Amino acid sequence: MHYTEDRGHMGNAGKYDEDAVLRARVLLLGSDRPSNRVEIEAYRTLAQVSPRVYLPRLAHALVARTRELRDPKAHVALYAEAVDAVRRYDAEVPGRKDQLNGALRGYQHALFAAGRRAEGRSVCEELAAAGQYGRLAVVLAEEGRHGEAADLYARRIVPGSADVSDWTLIEWAAELDAAGRRGEALEVFARVVAEARRTAAEDRSPLASLVWKLDHYARMLRAAGRRSEEAAARREALTLVTRLAAGGEPVSWSNIQASWVTLLVLSGRPAEPAATPDAPLPAFGAHPYHGWSPDTREEYFASVPSLEQRVAALRASGDLPELVAAQRRLTVRRALRWETCGRRAEEVLRPDFDEGVALARRLPEDRSSVARALVDRSMFLLAVKRYEEAHADFAEAFALDSGTPIVTRT
Repeated sequence: MHYTEDRGHMGNAGKYDEDAVLRARVLLLGSDRPSNRVEIEAYRTLAQVSPRVYLPRLAHALVARTRELRDPKAHVALYAEAVDAVRRYDAEVPGRKDQLNGALRGYQHALFAAGRRAEGRSVCEELAAAGQYGRLAVVLAEEGRHGEAADLYARRIVPGSADVSDWTLIEWAAELDAAGRRGEALEVFARVVAEARRTAAEDRSPLASLVWKLDHYARMLRAAGRRSEEAAARREALTLVTRLAAGGEPVSWSNIQASWVTLLVLSGRPAEPAATPDAPLPAFGAHPYHGWSPDTREEYFASVPSLEQRVAALRASGDLPELVAAQRRLTVRRALRWETCGRRAEEVLRPDFDEGVALARRLPEDRSSVARALVDRSMFLLAVKRYEEAHADFAEAFALDSGTPIVTRT
């Protein structure tokens, strides 16, 4: 369905088929609105006669048609034709740049969904040249090119800029960390935490969101060997969880679980294999639903059955350390599916976190594994507004990490 001029509508002298043009006009002016497919055919014909008027309408109709079809190959063809149509506009046509970027965004998504990564990456490079660098950074991350992704963020994010979203800073920090540049990653994520502190203090963001960010910041500090700073971050988080247990969120908030699950998935990256151009993985740190490419997201979810089988086999073999690790990988995937599919019932997901805690407690003298499982469950309990239970888990985990004697709970 790639756009080409319909030479069948032109005579030997290059004149357009007037009958075809007339039929197209009649279709569009009729009392009954034509179907989108018929509308596209009419615009294709009329765009040869009046390109300035009908090419924009053709591009719009082609994009609209993608919403009616589920065929990935059809999406690729429709978006390719839409991009071609927009490119043929006069440069001064109002909105041309925005419409081209919109068509390119749809085109690259369709290409990735169809498994055509190299072509999709090329489209992302064109978008980046036009100032929309986010998709290219994600694609580089998916292919294990973390240093390049981090540098792309660095070039595009103005130092000290106040209008950079938390989501973008989290992505940048994640790529710096994946590239082994932990000091730089901590500097960037410290900005995320500082902004969350400020907005929470002004009742403009939820306390739970600040706790999730402090928890991830503490994980990063531990990985960097900065244990005293890690302990300070966890003490701050414990103070906030205590406040939540006593009085709940000070301001009512709509769904904020995407923030929790994004950081949970990011925390699971060390347990996953390294991404390569030939074996891409999701861009951990980007929002899984809005940020990941469709092919990597599909592969990530497709791994659930095999991981379930591995968990069952490890349970049968009695290999507890491997079982704990595999169970957490499975829980992370299920949490992502839970959040992105709109299923909000706590009962759907809680058994996975309970199982993680139960298994970790069976590891002899492994306080760190128990603490991590407790924190995982605590962060989930915050997401479902079980603040008192979240506090109990987090307080126990804090005691385990600090070496304080504790009373074991189930």
